Amino acid sequence: MSTTPEAPSTTTSALTPPSPTPAPKAGRIVGPVAAPNAGIELRSVSRWYGNVVAVNDISFSLGPGVTGLLGPNGAGKSTLLHLMSGFLRPSAGEVRVAGGSAWRRPEQHRLVGFVPEREAVYSFLTGFEFVRFNARLQGLADVNGAVARAIEMVDLADAQHRPVGTYSKGMRQRIKVAGALVHDPPILLLDEPFNGMDPRQRLGMMELLGRMADEGRVVLFSSHILEEVEQVARRVLVIVAGRLAASGDYRAIRKLMTDRPHAFTVRSSDDRRLATVLIEHPAIFAVELSDGLLTVRSSDFAALSRAISGLARSSGVTLFELIPTDESLDSVFAYLVQR
Repeated sequence: MSTTPEAPSTTTSALTPPSPTPAPKAGRIVGPVAAPNAGIELRSVSRWYGNVVAVNDISFSLGPGVTGLLGPNGAGKSTLLHLMSGFLRPSAGEVRVAGGSAWRRPEQHRLVGFVPEREAVYSFLTGFEFVRFNARLQGLADVNGAVARAIEMVDLADAQHRPVGTYSKGMRQRIKVAGALVHDPPILLLDEPFNGMDPRQRLGMMELLGRMADEGRVVLFSSHILEEVEQVARRVLVIVAGRLAASGDYRAIRKLMTDRPHAFTVRSSDDRRLATVLIEHPAIFAVELSDGLLTVRSSDFAALSRAISGLARSSGVTLFELIPTDESLDSVFAYLVQR
């Protein structure tokens, strides 16, 4: 099923260059996760609509594991997911899925499970009928068995015979995931899968994506809720105005941003004495002691980490805690978007 890609944006320069099966458990869908070349690769991919560029010269590769796709509205996230799903042709470059081209390659649809952000389910179908329709499209031998397993995985067995039109938004998201999983794909692409889910449903979906990755699948999902990506994804791709702004572990990305200060909260046996010592170190340019809280700012994360323990010890101060105050995914994302 295809959907309309999100509105594209103008381009900016990339900030950093992209970085280049356990035994199945009972009750889980286990597909061809050990298939060779079961990954995704983009080679200088662009997609434009007339004079407007939605995706601009993006390259990266993904293997097994969970990757989060981040970016503001209109950044090009949905366009990227549609390109990888084979529903859009790149204007330039190449999108390869499981070793072959994603465009005009019907067999690749058996390797990919795609969950679009926009509603793509007929409201008069029951959940069972929707998932069964997807199973029949894939030509599965045991259609009913595959449908039952997929619905069980998203915890909708009790509601499977109700019309989808009676589902909550979170339930509709989950039934779309069941439809995408019914044929055991080694690659799972999800556009804002947590939309409309309550906390319990979000937790269940996070656990499901983690299991999919543990079983050797490539899982890529977009989200505007940074805490969800931080909890689930081992890697992030940050898309800003159609360009790949950053790729990799978000904490590693943050530490490489030497042109922006790192802030830490310090707890010690004598914060005032420690502050006096720290302010003299060349890696530290600001120390603030306010309301019993010691804050240290440095442009060199590694130098501060190496120095602070020794400085505390030499001054006779016991160091209790050193907490980064701006190492969250939120700060990384905000920094990249503001560039």
